[in-house]
Amino acid sequence: MNVDQLADKLRRDNLFMENVVRWEVLPARPARYAPFPQGLDARLKPLLEKRGIHQLYSHQAHAVDAVLAGQDVVVVTPTASGKTMCYNLPVLSAILRNEDARALYLFPTKALSADQVSELYELIEEMGVDIKTYTYDGDTPGAARRAVRQAGHIVVTNPDMLHSGILPHHTKWVKLFENLRYIVIDEIHTYRGVFGSNLANVLRRLMRLCEFYGSRPQFILCSATIANPQELAETLTGRPVTLIDDNGAPMGQRHFVFYNPPVVNRQLGIRKGVIPETRAIAGMLLKCGIQTITFARSRLTVEVLTKYLKDLVRDPLGNAGRVRGYRGGYLPRPGMLQ
Repeated sequence: MNVDQLADKLRRDNLFMENVVRWEVLPARPARYAPFPQGLDARLKPLLEKRGIHQLYSHQAHAVDAVLAGQDVVVVTPTASGKTMCYNLPVLSAILRNEDARALYLFPTKALSADQVSELYELIEEMGVDIKTYTYDGDTPGAARRAVRQAGHIVVTNPDMLHSGILPHHTKWVKLFENLRYIVIDEIHTYRGVFGSNLANVLRRLMRLCEFYGSRPQFILCSATIANPQELAETLTGRPVTLIDDNGAPMGQRHFVFYNPPVVNRQLGIRKGVIPETRAIAGMLLKCGIQTITFARSRLTVEVLTKYLKDLVRDPLGNAGRVRGYRGGYLPRPGMLQ
């Protein structure tokens, strides 16, 4: 059963629909394209065409144009709309034209940085050029850190490591600070409250060091859809920022279903537990063979749901590889927790 078939079945299920507060369907939308910006290094176009990319989505082209024009930008488009191209293309183009150019990528989590940077590694390997890209975080071996400081064209890190492992030791990072062209900050919608205030202050320290070493890097920020992306980006960076939010990527039909667990005691207003209901809905999607991501608000809930869902799909030999859990605190070695 596919998603559309399951949606039709659920809409005919009165017990399920009694708990649905709202069901909104967004129609499918075709892609809108734009040609490659003229300012990109000529070596990038054949590489992208080899990968089947003959044009950019309109928002990608607008973002790259704005960056190449020297503007700080924030790109706000949905997941899987190709935001990584908005910063990888101008960064690679700058380094291809000037081997001394440097870029700093900031991601809020190690898992996200590993996922996003894999595409960058692939592009560099296919080009066959010597652009050194390193991840610098708590898992980086001590022997490798010297190489990152001295030779890294693109340094991938997180705000915590920037604060404690890079800025206090700026004299060891002279090559980076003297030639820093771009600061890329992904998932800026996660930087709110105290976390956002901390990042804003760390960025101001970073910019003071850049000014000391004679560089003035541009900001390229990316975010999921939020109500005030430009205001957030300008608050974080302390600079005027150009907003790119006209998504040109194609979109299939989407169902947004707001579901409340059923009431078990109407007089007291008590509803059924969230975990059992999540288990039931996720289990239904699993049985239909529909790829699903289930998010939870705590590590414990992630562990409990992972066990419940593994039990649903476990085969006679005890294997349940169709269900995988991830939460903060997993160490690089399998089976190890922090």
